Amino acid sequence: MTAEEKTGALTSLMPGGTPGAGEAPTPLLRETEKQLLEYFSGKRREFSLPLAPLGTPWQRRVWDALLTIPYGETRSYGEIARLVGNPKAARAVGLANNRNSILIVIPCHRVIGADGSLVGYGSGLPIKERLLALEGALPQRKTPQNRR
Repeated sequence: MTAEEKTGALTSLMPGGTPGAGEAPTPLLRETEKQLLEYFSGKRREFSLPLAPLGTPWQRRVWDALLTIPYGETRSYGEIARLVGNPKAARAVGLANNRNSILIVIPCHRVIGADGSLVGYGSGLPIKERLLALEGALPQRKTPQNRR
């Protein structure tokens, strides 16, 4: 993952990049790496990092709402839309999620379809599925037996 900061706050955490490339990591970037390792090893459920995501006021409201979704839980796009005061804006929530530049820490992977389906994740649905499985929040798959 590649992390970026500006004035002491995390502005980006995206897949890719070469570990160790670029300048020496700052204390914040070292702490980000430490907390991510703890998350992926199952030892961390919440991140305590200063965040400064770059986005519109609407996007930042959506991202603030995502930060309220606890580890191991999911919410639908519609639930997030209602939470930010615009119940008809489920699609706009999806667009804001797509623009989230601080993946995992701002947990857009915890947002699922109203029917429990895994939809929309900029890094791909297999990664979303793995993150939710790590958190024990993978929705039950719809089969003829459990659709009732």
